Amino acid sequence: MPAKNTKTESDGFSAEERAAMKERAAELRAEGKKGTKKADELQAVLDRIAQMAPEDRALAERVHMTVTATAPQLSPKTWYGMPAYANADGKVVVFFQDSGKFNYRYSTLGFQDAANLDDGDLWPVSYALQKWSPAVEKKVVELVKAAVS
Repeated sequence: MPAKNTKTESDGFSAEERAAMKERAAELRAEGKKGTKKADELQAVLDRIAQMAPEDRALAERVHMTVTATAPQLSPKTWYGMPAYANADGKVVVFFQDSGKFNYRYSTLGFQDAANLDDGDLWPVSYALQKWSPAVEKKVVELVKAAVS
């Protein structure tokens, strides 16, 4: 049996990280109407992640932490029931689709047309995501940085 630590069983958010996100949502609500909308959208993303199967939830939590740390200018929101991150114009730049949404064998990290990933006449905008690793995190950071550049 694995040793217990402050992480959840899904290796996702720790209790402390969840508490910090709830505090941030409360801070946004306290900012007024605009802050309340952002807080509600953040809470909707966190609620959606919490509803996922454990394997998907672990991936979604890592994606959420990576995207919000790499591109704090993006705002979390749900988009077609998926966690997504939008630019200042409200356009979705990046989203996470859990494998359970459409019974796929992998989750998807996707980018919309607001992402600056253009590379000639052909470039990928969706990536299959099965497990989180340092190499995966590095690639996600690179993609998100490029998307918001």
